[in-house]
Amino acid sequence: MEKDFATPSRDAGPSMATGSGAADSALPEETQPPKPPGQHAVSVLWSFGKCLATLLPVYLAGYFGFSISLVLFGLMVYMGWKHSRNEKVMRLRSAMYVLENERAYTTARAFRSKRELPPWVNFPDVEKVEWMNKILQQAWPFVGQYLEKLLVEAIAPVIRASNTHLQTLSFTKVNLGDKAMKVVGVKAHTEHDKRQVLLDLYISYAGDVEINVEIKKYFCKAGVKGVQLHGMLRVILEPLIGDVPLVGAVTMFFIRRPKLDINWTGLTNLLDIPGLNAMSDTKIMDAIASYLVLPNRLTIPLVANLHVAQLRSPLPRGVVRIHLLEAEELTAKDTVIKGIIDGKSDPYAVLRVGTQTFTSHTVDSNLNPQWREMYEVIVHEVPGQELEVEVFDKDQNQDDFLGRVKMDLDIVHKARVLDEWFSLKDVPSGSVHLRLEWLSLLSSADRLNEVIQRNQNMTCKTADPPSAAILAVYLDRAQDLPMKKGNKDPSPMVQLSVEDTTKESKTCYLTTDPVWEVAFTFYIQDPRKQEIDIQVKDDDRALSLGSLSIPLSRLLASPDLSMDQWFQLDNSGQASRIYINAVLRVLYLNEDASPTSPVSPHPLSPGSGHGDGGISSEVTPGGVSGAPKPVPTRPQQTTPDSDFASEGVLRIHLVEASNLIAKDNFMGGMVKGKSDPYVKIRVGGVTFRSHTIKENLNPYWNELYEIILTQLPGQEIQFELFDKDLDQDDFLGRFKLNLRDIISPQFTDEWYTLNDVKSGRVHLFMEWLPRLSESARLDQILQFQAEQQYQNKAVPSAAVLFVYVERAHSLPLKKNGKEPKVGAEILLKAMSYKTKVCERSTSPRWDEAFHFLVRDPREELLIVKLSHSWGQAMGTVVLPLREVLSEQGLVLDRWLSLDGALPESQILLRATLKILDTQLAVCHSDGTREGSEDRDHVIHRRDTEPNLRHRSPLSQLGDQSPGQVKLQIGYSIEENRLFITVLSCRGLPACGSAKDGSDPYISFILLPDKNRITKRKTNTKKRDLNPEFNERFDFDFSLEESMQRRLDLTVKNNVSFMSRERELIGKLQLDLDQIDLKSGNAQWYDLVEETN
Repeated sequence: MEKDFATPSRDAGPSMATGSGAADSALPEETQPPKPPGQHAVSVLWSFGKCLATLLPVYLAGYFGFSISLVLFGLMVYMGWKHSRNEKVMRLRSAMYVLENERAYTTARAFRSKRELPPWVNFPDVEKVEWMNKILQQAWPFVGQYLEKLLVEAIAPVIRASNTHLQTLSFTKVNLGDKAMKVVGVKAHTEHDKRQVLLDLYISYAGDVEINVEIKKYFCKAGVKGVQLHGMLRVILEPLIGDVPLVGAVTMFFIRRPKLDINWTGLTNLLDIPGLNAMSDTKIMDAIASYLVLPNRLTIPLVANLHVAQLRSPLPRGVVRIHLLEAEELTAKDTVIKGIIDGKSDPYAVLRVGTQTFTSHTVDSNLNPQWREMYEVIVHEVPGQELEVEVFDKDQNQDDFLGRVKMDLDIVHKARVLDEWFSLKDVPSGSVHLRLEWLSLLSSADRLNEVIQRNQNMTCKTADPPSAAILAVYLDRAQDLPMKKGNKDPSPMVQLSVEDTTKESKTCYLTTDPVWEVAFTFYIQDPRKQEIDIQVKDDDRALSLGSLSIPLSRLLASPDLSMDQWFQLDNSGQASRIYINAVLRVLYLNEDASPTSPVSPHPLSPGSGHGDGGISSEVTPGGVSGAPKPVPTRPQQTTPDSDFASEGVLRIHLVEASNLIAKDNFMGGMVKGKSDPYVKIRVGGVTFRSHTIKENLNPYWNELYEIILTQLPGQEIQFELFDKDLDQDDFLGRFKLNLRDIISPQFTDEWYTLNDVKSGRVHLFMEWLPRLSESARLDQILQFQAEQQYQNKAVPSAAVLFVYVERAHSLPLKKNGKEPKVGAEILLKAMSYKTKVCERSTSPRWDEAFHFLVRDPREELLIVKLSHSWGQAMGTVVLPLREVLSEQGLVLDRWLSLDGALPESQILLRATLKILDTQLAVCHSDGTREGSEDRDHVIHRRDTEPNLRHRSPLSQLGDQSPGQVKLQIGYSIEENRLFITVLSCRGLPACGSAKDGSDPYISFILLPDKNRITKRKTNTKKRDLNPEFNERFDFDFSLEESMQRRLDLTVKNNVSFMSRERELIGKLQLDLDQIDLKSGNAQWYDLVEETN
């Protein structure tokens, strides 16, 4: 590991001087006060004792007859330890000084090389955050108190309990010191994903931390006194949500390993011995990397019900295929006669991306080697992750350095294909030829055969053939694993294998219900033929606890090429199962229209590419070989991100409100008036407002709103009611709904109670519209929606259109002959969006997506206008949506010719239509077949008898109706019980002497029941004709027994407190075999009056 902090890299924070000379120049001289005579005498005696202790081993070696070489070896080890120790102390002091005097040091060294300056000097987009450092400095003592409490009260007992030899371990001193960690620069990335905030924190810590540990049983003391840590910490705030705290979770990790330097004390001083110091620091960094270096992440959820697994182990951003082709004019290192005669080199290359490292074969005696090797690396973060290529000369003792190349893989992400010569840094001459290909992750298997065929035509010297896909497996947990012999708990771990690649999970000790929560990634050559084998074993790897084999062809047949479910384990217990989320992604290469030409920077003489041991070209990746490179063809289809066209549509039908509070009072409130209510609806950053209804406490709006939404955790819909006034509108109540509660049932019809006011309810019909990829039901949907009428004149949408504008080709030049700066405007009726304006090019690329609500796709037109800086027109495309309707899967993806431009001018885009289905259209068509005169819009359950029905949200209760009751009846497979939830009633009639209301309650029994043990009763609701009960009742029945029962339910009025007399309101009889008990959906049922 590198331990010199004099010239940190871009992510290493401020510069650190190194060595004694740097320390002398950096640290101010301090004048020491004269020592008292007694102290001076003690120091002389101490020096004499140390000299005696130094000579004692020499005397003992001679006395016992040991070889002098043993003494010399011990002396060498001591001198090496002492030198390493002094260097660490100097580096620590120098780093502390630089951090404390950063501004003065930077000003004094302003003309030094850029690598020695802090990031905020080197890079204009890196900002200083002194305010954050002041907060850290102020809070540092309290951080130390927390760390001391954590070590002493939590960690020490666990260590003592883990081993009998450590039962006397204790932390004798925990002090973080006065030097707080510093953030020397922050860079924010907000241009890549609008649903997250991405921060790069350049942290630097050079602290006087002191932690001492003692094991009294063995008189052993050890500790740490001084630590340096420098690196770039990436912090991701995602997902952004529409509620406090605005961020769902915080994820943090180091993209590259930070640089670490530890100053040991006590027995751990031995770790500073040369050889051991690098090994010890590497082990510590490995432990840090297992938690905080990519692909590992630390995720801290801030809200409930968040899919932490997706944030902790997200899918990779892509895969980069690296073709290491050749190099030229490398430096000759194998010289003869002490450099008088130049020789050659035996070059090989080492490639690194994060923790992924590859080494090429060695080409003997060649300054222009050809490797022709291919590697594949998984990219988790762009921008940020870098490709580093280092070239070395192979020697018998220590390999000589021949140069390096480093680049951010975001360049490859944007270019798709990069084929260039790169000059080697830190050497006089040399360059390396790389071809880099960005492989996109496709969630569809449509192009799998094309990818496999292309890979079969590719040959390379590497052992692994090109991959056609990657498999990401998230191993969550297992349940009810079998016990070991002797009825002992096992310590399960999992081995996952694909072909010859096997990976292991961590071990969960002494449990039959282990939780691993780890992710693995495999390269797949042909998912049609391969499978993943999963073995659950005890930690000794000998005892099998269960196995599972999943053919990848099952994933190919699954929606979105993923399976997220419980799997029953074979060769295990009857109830043993394992939860796995497996995701397959096809690796697709979209070659750019004009990748960079691989022109050599140095002209070669004939045969210069082949010296002794030279090899011929054996790989032609996409046309790269010893022969001239063929002109690549343009891509024929777009390559949008995997989440393209994933949004859904929420339809909100604001029906009415009841029992609102009166705000327009007269004579100081002595005479109550009414209110002029209206509603504000906020969702997804959009606000809708209803019209105002004058002087009405039970307003009827009948308004429709639609919005396209991305499903985000914690997203809410906010409703607020106001009374319209001349000056300031009065508040009438509010309530919130979680979008997840709408998406799950897809269809809701509810009365919602207003919060923060005495009374009031709002009636809403909300639907998360199912999306169809075929047009068979389009006519039926359009017919139903044409019959709907709303007060705000809204017309329900029949489809949603997703448009992906990728690029254009061969656009005309401007009138002055210069290349244009082209932007695209996308229009559909009154809606329009604009792309970014590209830099000057006749083949601009945007890669932007948009969406529109479509009322009638048979009639509407999509228009795309290209222009120079929104001025001079560069061409237009008019696309009737009926052409998209005629495409397979309602997807049009191809090049389209531009009108008003050159004959060869074209634009590549994708238009995807999704038909918006609605349950009301289905129910309306059923009702139309039974009789069009029934204007009550009664929705008949398709799985029940014709006489069993519940009303739609458009139902209007008749004056003589006994009302309706809302029940949720279902069966819990996990709990093996039947549950009945009495939710609410509505439209109940006033009964008996209480003409202004009733005191309703509900009683029911499950027949047959001779002993009436299933009889249940709810609480009584006072003076309420629309009572809400929300009471659940459970019954320990099997599913078969539940389906044989009949629900006999009555709604009654409690006449008075003292009387036992009851007055019947309505009844309901329901056979449970006519209900889908497994779904457990809530429904409204009509009550009937009692008849003889």
